[in-house]
Amino acid sequence: MKDKRISFVGLGRMGGNMARRLKDCGYSISGVSDIDSELSKGLAEELGVTDFDSLAKVTASSDIVFTVVTNDAAMDSIFFGKDNLFSNSAGTLFINCATLSPDIHRKLESAAKENGATTLEACMASSIPQARNGELYLMIGGDEGTFNEARPLLDDMSKNLSYVGEAGKAAEVKALVNMVMNINTAALAEGLGLGQALGLDLGKLCEVFGQTGANSRVLETDAEDMLERDHECYFSSEHAAKDSGIALDLAAQHSLSLPLAKATLKQYQRMMAIGLGGYDKSGVAELTFPGRKGSESQ
Repeated sequence: MKDKRISFVGLGRMGGNMARRLKDCGYSISGVSDIDSELSKGLAEELGVTDFDSLAKVTASSDIVFTVVTNDAAMDSIFFGKDNLFSNSAGTLFINCATLSPDIHRKLESAAKENGATTLEACMASSIPQARNGELYLMIGGDEGTFNEARPLLDDMSKNLSYVGEAGKAAEVKALVNMVMNINTAALAEGLGLGQALGLDLGKLCEVFGQTGANSRVLETDAEDMLERDHECYFSSEHAAKDSGIALDLAAQHSLSLPLAKATLKQYQRMMAIGLGGYDKSGVAELTFPGRKGSESQ
């Protein structure tokens, strides 16, 4: 795979670091593109690659294109807008990494076939350091044969990966991962907020949580940030709201009621409403700890 020309579209917290990782691994990075022209120019200069000024040029110069964009609307724009990635795309493999609705992945797979291209979902359950160091956990959806061909490349980006099924299935799994993670994050914030109101030693409370049924991965990743009010963004509250919304849309399609997911979505929507949507998801603690900005707005 290292003889393939690879480009990246979407260079935010994850995309740019994935490009750096593959460059370090000896892959041929053809170029990069982002709606933020300064971001794209800076990364292109850093990596010594082309800063593409059009999406059509991306595919004309690439065998594999990674996309890491914010939502379904952005995905529609880069694939179906006036200047789009399906121009000159015959033979191109698109590996789409953002958390999006399952329907758009199925739409893209169908459109790719019409244009002589192929697609894979490579949904990520990791954050910035893992993208940079090749330690992502990837959920793969799409044609299994295409996955097997691309696996050496995906292995160099990840510490583990799972092929979960046809187009759309990885997006479904990722939506559920993030829904449960968001619920756990909001629950931890409520437990620690109540603990502070009770005058408990929150460090000791976290120790107890870690030895009991209150333990979770979120306790490890977010508790200290909640206590220290360090909400540097690795996974934004705005994205948490988007992803919980995707899961709830899927639930509605199957006539399921998910009250915990609904309550969590409302918490992250409240964060956006009071200007905290750019905080890391750990910032949901600002809604639950006594005396903090968000708790006063309830």
